[in-house]
Amino acid sequence: MVDRVPATLLAALTDLVEWLESTNIPSMVIGGVAASLLGRPRLTQDVDALAILAEGEWPDAVSAAASHGISPRIESPLDFARHSRVLLLRHVKSGIDIDVIFGGLMFEQAAIDNSKIYDIGGLRLRLPRVEDLVVMKAVARRPKDLHDIEGLLAAHPEADVATVRQWVGEFAAAMSMPDMLEDFDKLVARSKCQP
Repeated sequence: MVDRVPATLLAALTDLVEWLESTNIPSMVIGGVAASLLGRPRLTQDVDALAILAEGEWPDAVSAAASHGISPRIESPLDFARHSRVLLLRHVKSGIDIDVIFGGLMFEQAAIDNSKIYDIGGLRLRLPRVEDLVVMKAVARRPKDLHDIEGLLAAHPEADVATVRQWVGEFAAAMSMPDMLEDFDKLVARSKCQP
């Protein structure tokens, strides 16, 4: 796993983890980094983290991030976060962008509760269960997310696809996007046909 993480990315991840742990923010790394470590390696230009934190605590969290070399990358980052629930940051030393998604859904809390710690080059990195990451990727639905799902399912044939399908179905219904579930079913069927 370690050979999949460039030194600059590992530096950004280290400072991100130290910041989140020092402030006791329940969180985990998701997105391309998690997909690359748990599934098929791919190039990723940024770091995504899911965190559970009340809005009133966001300003203190941003202030604490600065002492770990992580700064906002836009003006008025808290205003942006209030509208999007995404805090746009940058790891100053490496120049790597960090997006912290403030979760609030039952699924997001459960995903953090079920996350696991992996040793990545001496860094204790909290990553989601494969099933939870597949749900997040199925909801995002970009071509790279669908590619990540294929890699995750190939690397983890034991994954509980029925549970993933149930969550994807719930998101598809809540978002009035039935094709989300159809796309997921096609992907799973295709992955079962491949050797």
